Amino acid sequence: MSDQDNTVQVVFTPSGKRGAITVGKSVLEAAQQLGVDLDTVCGGRGICDRCQIDHSVGEFAKFKIHSNPDHLSPLSASEQEFFPEGTVVTRRLGCQAKLFGDVVIDVPPESQAHRQVVRKRLDVHNITLNPAVRLHYVEVPQPNMHDPSGDSQRLLDALEFDWGLTGIDIDFHLLGSLQSILREGDWKATLAIHNEKQAIAIWPGIKNKIYGVAIDVGSTTIAAHLCDLISGQAINSAGRMNPQIRFGEDLMSRVSYVMMNPGGETDMTRAIQEALHGLIKELVEEMDIDINDVLDMTLVGNPVMHHLLLGISPVELGGAPFALATDQALNIKASDLNLGHDFGMNPGARAYILPCIAGHVGADAAAATLSEAPYERDELTLLVDVGTNAEIVLGNNKKMVAASSPTGPAFEGAQISGGQRAAPGAIERVRIDNESLEPKFRVIGSALWSDESGFKQEIEKIGVTGICGSGIIEVIAEMFLAGLIKTDGVIDGSLAARSARVVADKKTWSYNLYDEGKVKVVITQNDVRAIQLAKAALYAGSRLLMDKLNIDAVDRIRLAGAFGAHIDVKYAMVLGMIPDCKLEHVTSAGNAAGAGATIALLDTAARHEIEGVVKRIQKVETAVEPKFQDYFVDALAIPHKTDNFVNLKKVVDLPAPSQVGNDDKNGGRARRRKRR
Repeated sequence: MSDQDNTVQVVFTPSGKRGAITVGKSVLEAAQQLGVDLDTVCGGRGICDRCQIDHSVGEFAKFKIHSNPDHLSPLSASEQEFFPEGTVVTRRLGCQAKLFGDVVIDVPPESQAHRQVVRKRLDVHNITLNPAVRLHYVEVPQPNMHDPSGDSQRLLDALEFDWGLTGIDIDFHLLGSLQSILREGDWKATLAIHNEKQAIAIWPGIKNKIYGVAIDVGSTTIAAHLCDLISGQAINSAGRMNPQIRFGEDLMSRVSYVMMNPGGETDMTRAIQEALHGLIKELVEEMDIDINDVLDMTLVGNPVMHHLLLGISPVELGGAPFALATDQALNIKASDLNLGHDFGMNPGARAYILPCIAGHVGADAAAATLSEAPYERDELTLLVDVGTNAEIVLGNNKKMVAASSPTGPAFEGAQISGGQRAAPGAIERVRIDNESLEPKFRVIGSALWSDESGFKQEIEKIGVTGICGSGIIEVIAEMFLAGLIKTDGVIDGSLAARSARVVADKKTWSYNLYDEGKVKVVITQNDVRAIQLAKAALYAGSRLLMDKLNIDAVDRIRLAGAFGAHIDVKYAMVLGMIPDCKLEHVTSAGNAAGAGATIALLDTAARHEIEGVVKRIQKVETAVEPKFQDYFVDALAIPHKTDNFVNLKKVVDLPAPSQVGNDDKNGGRARRRKRR
């Protein structure tokens, strides 16, 4: 302590910030004075426990400080109430611990208002907790005959006095309950403030828990993640099928539905909104949380899903120039999406919809880009979100390009004879012996291969029900590697002489993968064709973007989406779904769109970040690019007609190229599929 100015030296770790603080001030006041990130909801009144700190005791030669136990005031009554017996004696509340001597104070991660909560985006950077909605506790002066101001004005004055917040507007829906809440809380209340501009919710007394939901509205599946906006932790996740499937399996089917049924978008909008409400309700009920405490949400989806979610007709997206009603980010009330009081949600809850990149590259691609942050790397990254309409982003910190490719639903099991969604009983892994041509496989719900002891007993309840996307990719790739499929995609009927699994199928041939009881999973020539069409569209889109950057190779590939998370990257490359790349540099990004939505939920700075990035991405429309058709035709071959997969050949023995045979009376021809 300095005798001259009556101050003490305070050092905060891990920030390293230090300074002279007047004796008797609290650690919280010291943190605020020195710009240290120490959280608080109650404004230093000792009733929220958000400002917990650790008093580092001992001699710190580095700082030239003796940090003794008596250099902080004794435990206050509030601290004795908050900390259970057995709590380490150096753990304190920053607002209650007064400074009486030089100290070293450690601010633990959970007490940092803008703490780093997720190590996402690989090795790019951390995510900082900085939600759009924050809690602020205030104590409001009671009305009296000498002060004519209304309760709302005195509430706003308290916000300014305690928190320095000015220019705050109060949501209209709060005015009706404001007076009763203030009186119920004995003139003490907690407000939820959105973007430091709008009071959106209020509770009597102290409130220290609020939540948000990040939602990825896929054309097939909706995925949602419930997050604690105070701690930044994702505490629950759930998913369900998109009910719009009944209006059409793929995107263009749903657009066609609206074209043929004017006003049909209303039915689809209602279906998705009801599904979202059910999903949010499921998330909170499982965690025993009041749905009223969900105050913020972020939503992403492809352009058609984006428009239908907002109640906008997607008809303009059905043909050139594929004009979006809006490509900008939207900050709206959840009630604007019919997710308000009628559904039991807080009427003040907000929703943020990420921006779209282009007419067929949506907010989901923007979210995946935010999650992966290729714009912050030197390496050229190809980010592919594999779905019914694959969205592709390519680039680095110098330039970014994006496009979509009409892959259709084949990768997800649709248009495949034995295809199904990924669910227990679906074949997900396949291996074929090159000599005997006998297969073995694994199904979802079991870790055993079909040729292992105990397999039949383990799957007795679930059975074998079909084959999902990852299984389809593997079985066709394995058939190619075993010589069952030629380079042009034709199943080689001559191998029927070697294996009874190769069977005649009208004018073509099929491969019998599984046939027991009532279930039969057969890979037909049409199945192979469907995958060829899908993978050719995906490859052609990637190759087109590579042209835009004048490159012949990429440094790394990230496969996003539920399908991308389960696919074996080796087999994806064997089929020629993606350009040649070192296999160790081809990895799964999981649900990158959902991760991006979560990042945007927890960090408002990330919202501004992706809005700026999207403006810099060059959009490429494959439908009007003449080269796309040429690339598409060449990519129908397995793995490709002309491109030499040098990196793949180092780890996989590829069969020698074969010519079109007479086994397929159509000569192996396949038309480019329509946009999905």
